[in-house]
Amino acid sequence: MTPVLAIVLVTLNLGLIFVLFALPLGVRTVRFSRLIAADRERIWSALWLFGENAGWSGQHLKAETLDEADLVRIQLSWEGRDGRPIEHIVRLEEVVEGRRFAMRVVDDTSLDSAFWSHYRNVVEVAEADGKVRVTLTRTDRYRGAAFLIFRYFALRRELGKLKTWAETGKYRDGGFFEHPASQIGFALLSVLIMWPIFGLNVGGLVLAMVLTLVVALHELGHMAAFRVTGHRKVRMIFVPLLGGIAIGGRPYDSRFEVAFVALMGAGFSAFLVPLAIAACDYAVGEGWRFSASVLATLAGIAALFNVANLVPVWKFDGGQVLRQICPGPVSLALSSFVLLSAFMALGYAAGFPAPLLVSAGAVFAILSLITAGSAVKPRHELKRLAGFERLALAGALVAVFAVHASGLLWASARLEDWRSYEKQRQERRLDASGQGAFLPQGFARARSL
Repeated sequence: MTPVLAIVLVTLNLGLIFVLFALPLGVRTVRFSRLIAADRERIWSALWLFGENAGWSGQHLKAETLDEADLVRIQLSWEGRDGRPIEHIVRLEEVVEGRRFAMRVVDDTSLDSAFWSHYRNVVEVAEADGKVRVTLTRTDRYRGAAFLIFRYFALRRELGKLKTWAETGKYRDGGFFEHPASQIGFALLSVLIMWPIFGLNVGGLVLAMVLTLVVALHELGHMAAFRVTGHRKVRMIFVPLLGGIAIGGRPYDSRFEVAFVALMGAGFSAFLVPLAIAACDYAVGEGWRFSASVLATLAGIAALFNVANLVPVWKFDGGQVLRQICPGPVSLALSSFVLLSAFMALGYAAGFPAPLLVSAGAVFAILSLITAGSAVKPRHELKRLAGFERLALAGALVAVFAVHASGLLWASARLEDWRSYEKQRQERRLDASGQGAFLPQGFARARSL
């Protein structure tokens, strides 16, 4: 990969991250409408909070009025941090029985009320050409396009499922996007996108496949950590070129849970790197050159990818771990400086050019500024770390960093040996051609063959 291509790729990724997670979009409205061949009263009973079929999707458990006539408490099937169903208190507006209602979220047992300050949901049901037109409208303030895009597809899916239920009486859970087959397809798409970047040859294809596998294993570590901490439902969303996202089944309950889940992405792969190195050494001893090359590539990319994720950037795993184990801003700043210095020193020892390391530091700083403060605030403060938990997480962070650092240094040494070997082999070919270095390299290679 040329320096210009690397700069372009990094710039595009930074721009995409800014657009997806940090670009101020202000208050936006998403509206979706669909015609449904069903009885209007049946559809209204599914959409109205107190309707007979309000639980058609399994998400709405019950609703009850409060002392104020326009306030309603809704219990949802989504699991809260305490394992109990999440509850919303909503204010009803513009209610026209059988036709329309709007609502705002006043309080939430899971998220801080500020999250819902600009949210408004409008439901409309009307007769149209012998069918029923259902229109759902969601208004909210957005920072970054990712959540806006999510809202659009969530609204579209909700109406699609409602149409299927109203017309067939059956509710279909799940969807196309998170289906395992779709995720495998996204992974293959990621390989095809990265293949030209690494070179349209066998080596480039191997690099693209190995990097995709490393990303999948990293997210698998997060998913395993979710299950260990009590999440009953976990899934992974593969985003071509950008990587993957592991999603738990409920909000975080403690700072230890946040740090443990973040660290296990690199921690899970820390078991893989030594195994790949040992297998590579065995393949070399047996003379399996291609297998040894693939295993060395796997060890090197896994080490580099996971070390990079431990950099103390706000949204990276290393930044999330440090924010939980450091009790104050001074200790957080000092530990971030130490970890970043260790990362820079490792890069220099691995043979990366100093200008590239400085550029990487600048990129990480920009990423941290772009994503800082973008987290969703919970309704109640997370459980704090005990002294032993803080010490254990700090030790685990150092151990995981050390394993991947060792793997990166090993891969760097093997790469240097390979370059030296290829250079010597090329010189022998040139000498054998009888032309020395005066002939073009391609012609000398052809003569030697």
